[in-house]
Amino acid sequence: MSFILTLIGTMVPLDLLCAWWSLSILPSHALRWCVGIFIGLQLAGLLAIIAGRINETDFDRLLPKFFVSSVFIWHFITLGVLLSIAIVALPGLGVRFAARKLRHDERTGLSAPHNNWTRRDFLRAAAATAPPLFTIGLTSIALTQLSHFRVRRFVLPIPGLPPELENATIAHVSDMHVGRFTSGRVLEKMVATVNDLHADLVLLTGDLINDALVDLADGIALVRQMQARYGLFLIEGNHDLIENPSEFETRMRGSGIPFLLDESAIVDLRGAPVQLLGLSWTRTHGQGRDAAISAAVRRLLEQRDKNAFPILLAHHPHAFDAAAEANLPLTLSGHTHGGQLMLNEQLGFGPALFRYWSGHYVRGASQLIVSNGVGNWYPLRVHAPAELVHITLRSTI
Repeated sequence: MSFILTLIGTMVPLDLLCAWWSLSILPSHALRWCVGIFIGLQLAGLLAIIAGRINETDFDRLLPKFFVSSVFIWHFITLGVLLSIAIVALPGLGVRFAARKLRHDERTGLSAPHNNWTRRDFLRAAAATAPPLFTIGLTSIALTQLSHFRVRRFVLPIPGLPPELENATIAHVSDMHVGRFTSGRVLEKMVATVNDLHADLVLLTGDLINDALVDLADGIALVRQMQARYGLFLIEGNHDLIENPSEFETRMRGSGIPFLLDESAIVDLRGAPVQLLGLSWTRTHGQGRDAAISAAVRRLLEQRDKNAFPILLAHHPHAFDAAAEANLPLTLSGHTHGGQLMLNEQLGFGPALFRYWSGHYVRGASQLIVSNGVGNWYPLRVHAPAELVHITLRSTI
């Protein structure tokens, strides 16, 4: 609820400020109507999504996906860009406004009205219409992305790998986010792709649903369709717990799908025991989160079977710190969406928010794979494509 109140307190004033600025500089009544309606729809869409989340009715499901996507992009990209530009440009604009006002006061009369646009009129029109057009353009790109994902392959040399596990394969599925932006045919495509990999293990590292438990039945049905030679296991992510954590966990336990909630399971893979250690989502927030994650990993590793090859499943990739300290050979994570919006592989939200955000990391004898996630909670990705991960284990000899 605090996040929702913060969202309303931040976004609604920004919407109103942007509307006031745009309407005050536009030289054409027709353009004022167009821009005003656009911003009004964005604000109405935001409030509808928030109301649906509060009431758990998900009213936005009835709205076109293009419109809902534009609401997300407008509020979390366009307004941010505009605010940044305004902060940088405000001092200079203030000086220019004061100088223009002074010159205007020195005039002896009003200029005659004119029907032709001046250069200044065109610049004002371009400045006011650019944000809506920018949003529409990004939304068009986003909608084409929502139906696409890649298969990213890793071959991992594992010191001390049991010989039976040579060339063993794992389909790592993370962040399906069944719901608002991930629905329909793309979900069927995900299942078909997983099954075409013919993996020994299928391991899902959280965020099966986007937020609404109404989607959980569909999510469970999809997971049931995934095929693995030796076993399929699933853990929870933060989005799974947004609406009702206890109900999600109860329904997953009753689904018949192996669901590891701070638990472990051992599967016989080609004659070798493999232990899957599933970490629950750590609900500590703020500066103590990483310490809480590490403590949870250490508690989970008390279940470790020294005779089995261990794999840690942890939605948050910072669990790798404690896993590496314990010399755990392999950790699989998601959560980061590869940074979601990245300028390149090293610059963007990924490294700004996480120590590990996409791909393969090594610390000593321990290795981590962070999936970009195959689904979407946000409609747009930049240099962080959606993906399924295929892993092949190899010995180092």
